[in-house]
Amino acid sequence: MRFKQSMRAIQGAVIVASFFQMILGFLGFVRIFGRFLSPLSAVPLVTLTGLGFFVFGFPQLANCVEVGLPALIILVFLSQYTMKLKLPIFHRFAVLFSVAIVWVYAEILTAAGAYDKRSPITQRSCRTDRSGLVSSARWIRVPYPFQWGRPDFNAGDAFSMMAAAFVAIVESTGTFIAASRYGSATPLPPSVLSRGIGWQGINTFLDGIFGTLTGSTASVENAGLLGLTHIGSRRVIQISAGFMLFFSVLGKFGAVLASIPLPIVAALFCVLYAYVASAGLGLLQFCNLNSYRSKFIVGFALFMGLSVPQYFNEYLATSGHGPVHTGSTWFNNIVQVIFSSPATVAIIIAFFLDLTVSRQHSATRRDSGRHWWAKFRNFDSDTRSEEFYSLPYNLNRHFPSV
Repeated sequence: MRFKQSMRAIQGAVIVASFFQMILGFLGFVRIFGRFLSPLSAVPLVTLTGLGFFVFGFPQLANCVEVGLPALIILVFLSQYTMKLKLPIFHRFAVLFSVAIVWVYAEILTAAGAYDKRSPITQRSCRTDRSGLVSSARWIRVPYPFQWGRPDFNAGDAFSMMAAAFVAIVESTGTFIAASRYGSATPLPPSVLSRGIGWQGINTFLDGIFGTLTGSTASVENAGLLGLTHIGSRRVIQISAGFMLFFSVLGKFGAVLASIPLPIVAALFCVLYAYVASAGLGLLQFCNLNSYRSKFIVGFALFMGLSVPQYFNEYLATSGHGPVHTGSTWFNNIVQVIFSSPATVAIIIAFFLDLTVSRQHSATRRDSGRHWWAKFRNFDSDTRSEEFYSLPYNLNRHFPSV
């Protein structure tokens, strides 16, 4: 009963937060932000969109080194060292091959009893038969609206979830920029960015209706996968969505995938999140790095984007509450959520400094590189706009509609 009450409260908060995203997106507030966003302020945003998830990388992999480390080594080898063999299948499907190989290896270790006498933490990370996922899952389960009952609406929960929705908007913006770079697309027009956030709000609304517990956000892993595979076709995303619907309805198949040891997934994150972070650093080519203004904004935003969330998270872990501990729980949650996100802290600092530091001088305004993005609306305006078309095995050549 308590579980359903919690789910109904979360449903109501997610539904309210979805309207917050739709208002910011479809009414053009995000478009205003996009008009003033420059490559200089986007560098910390995109970089920390990838680096901000470092806790899900090697720390999770190290929970079962004998499984996670081989997965990482095989993934790096297939994706980087097989390109010279002129066998694009290994490069394009490096993730599938590495997961399949190490998954079979983990199954063998589990069946051989390698973890029977190990600690519970090790067994939870290494075993492929943990928690009885496959045996307890239903064969077919079709989700339906309001499966937990009528949503409960509470102002405090709604404000807290709106803060999470704001963070999702920020991190999705960084993911959109990285995906456009790796997908060989032009820089995001502000109108397209705003419309994308609006549709994200619609997805979050559906999440609230169906009671999925979480809202929707852009997948950072998929943006990294674009850089890893060099495949930017929308057809791939459509087929992937079909597989996700299939596995969500047929519970047994979804449970099989959920039984993949988490260190294998963490090994993928080590590579995919790194690609997103490098996409942010790649935006530095549009900025004047000889300018002390540019160096200060990038360095200060990156440092504070990592340092401030670390302080908030450590304070929460040691004290049981955040640094802001007032009588209003919803206000405490808002501050904690916003300042626990590296990308959000970084863009707040970088965006503010880029708009206020030495803006009266035309030379310093050009240091931010916004004029390069204006030129890149067409691919033939500058040679650097074609940089991704020179990558090997880029399937965009075969999908001109992308």
